Amino acid sequence: MSFSRRTNWNQEPNALTRAIEDLKSRGTPIVDVTESNPMRCGFEYPGAILQTLSDPKNLDYLPDPNGMASARQAVARFCGIPTDRMVLTSSTSEAYTFLFRLLLNPGEKVLLPRPCYPLFQFLLELSDATYGYYPLRYSGDQWAIDVEALASLIDSNTRAIILVNPNNPTGSYVKKHELQQLNRLCAKHRLSIISDEVFWDYALPVQGVVDAASLKNNAEVLTFVLGGLSKSAGLPQMKLGWILASGPPMLVQEALGRLEIIADTFLSVNIPAQNALPAWLALAPAINAQLLERVRGNLQLLRQGPVKVLTVEGGWYAVLCLPGIDEDQYVLELLTQHHLLIHPGYFFDFLEEGHLVASLLPKRECFAKMMGILTEDNSA
Repeated sequence: MSFSRRTNWNQEPNALTRAIEDLKSRGTPIVDVTESNPMRCGFEYPGAILQTLSDPKNLDYLPDPNGMASARQAVARFCGIPTDRMVLTSSTSEAYTFLFRLLLNPGEKVLLPRPCYPLFQFLLELSDATYGYYPLRYSGDQWAIDVEALASLIDSNTRAIILVNPNNPTGSYVKKHELQQLNRLCAKHRLSIISDEVFWDYALPVQGVVDAASLKNNAEVLTFVLGGLSKSAGLPQMKLGWILASGPPMLVQEALGRLEIIADTFLSVNIPAQNALPAWLALAPAINAQLLERVRGNLQLLRQGPVKVLTVEGGWYAVLCLPGIDEDQYVLELLTQHHLLIHPGYFFDFLEEGHLVASLLPKRECFAKMMGILTEDNSA
């Protein structure tokens, strides 16, 4: 029996995974600040979310490759864009896969931000594509895209640039002047932009940070903005996302025509979720406010602690800076000695040692326990 080379990943559990499994097998409580699933963080969800699932319309099957008109209209109202520039998907991961199939031939390249969430490599490898990394630099208490380094990575094989806006885990938004530079580069080299804006609604107050730029109406180059229920309404289990297209009209029309055929091949977005989408998006602001209050409160608590917190402008994560530590050893010691689980920086592709990444979603008491552990450990 043989398997494809594209799935030849290392599946051996690392030392951290083994330590987690050992603690869980012994029933040892873990202070987990890696949890980013809002369903497991003690938020209150209105009962109306489930009521829509009993609608008799859910027994009818009316597939539309781009998504049902009523569902797309709900997203259009929510995002402030026309319905004719949109395709619904079952998730953001599926949206990426559709776009990679749209834009890339086997072996062609996408440029990814670093640091970033470890998802793209798998999706690109499954699409038989290659990738390179452009750096985000931290200087003067602010993250920025190194546009010069990005430009040096563009070659004849490059087809698209991925932005995560705001980035996960740095929490940095794309700024207007950065977008202007990127548009010039992409126009020159005939590249597309994919902007993942799932965390857009979770802006955090940061003094002096201005000019965040959404790309949902970017007219300069062919652009695709991704969003979905997972973050916008805190409903990851409902599995519904969207692609918003913009750019030169002829290119947008051609792209949407091809995307429609890709989507029609799978018809993956389920009917109950589409029927419920208008009601769920109407509830999204109240859910969003609840999550945002938690994120802001935990970030404020974290900034009062003994460890430097790098500037975060939006999203659900915070980066802690501890120069000189061996991330592997330190994170393992926190887990085995203090039962604190936190991400090492290398999980998000930080090139330099000395970073930890915490989710800002867990309950405040969980964060308070983490602060006590870090205070004790750094004063020892």
